[in-house]
Amino acid sequence: MKLGVLGGTFDPPHIGHLILAEEARLALGLDQVLFAPAGAPWRKVGQELSPRESRLAMVRLAVGDNPHFAVSSLEIEREGPSYTAETLAELCDQLGRETEFFFIMGGDSLVDFPHWHEPQRILELACLAVAERPEPGDVGLGESLAEELARGIQERVIWLRMPLIAISASAVRERVRRGLSIRYWVPPAVEEYIRQHKLYAAG
Repeated sequence: MKLGVLGGTFDPPHIGHLILAEEARLALGLDQVLFAPAGAPWRKVGQELSPRESRLAMVRLAVGDNPHFAVSSLEIEREGPSYTAETLAELCDQLGRETEFFFIMGGDSLVDFPHWHEPQRILELACLAVAERPEPGDVGLGESLAEELARGIQERVIWLRMPLIAISASAVRERVRRGLSIRYWVPPAVEEYIRQHKLYAAG
């Protein structure tokens, strides 16, 4: 089985997330893409987030009509910070070593990847499927990274050609705060959830 894993806060999940997941599925021949919303993202300590239950509910609504998409609540249910390495290890234990894992991310995340929790362990458990390829010959890693990690990462990176979708969760939240439409920015079911639960509204 070939499994893609797409993590994030998903506050809220938007069309860009869905296009990234679907394009990765097609490009890599994945059997399934698993969305794994973070419970307590350690890189966003101190930032205000929507309740984890709300973010999980929105992801389920966003992917519900795609039989190739599924949702994992591992990080939502886990106490303490959400670490990708721990999530992949737990999924590997559940699904077995015969499952081939691909962790899907944007090019901006790759630049920061060596500063993640246990990056080498992540590379041992999954290939990195990275959108937005940088300039030829540049793995997108920055000069200050440890050389041993830079050497080991190239063979574990798969570059994905993606359409440019300039949508971010922060932009969606800002539009809601300003009373602007988010139609077509998020799936209709997510838009309705945000409206009903008054998420991101000013005041």
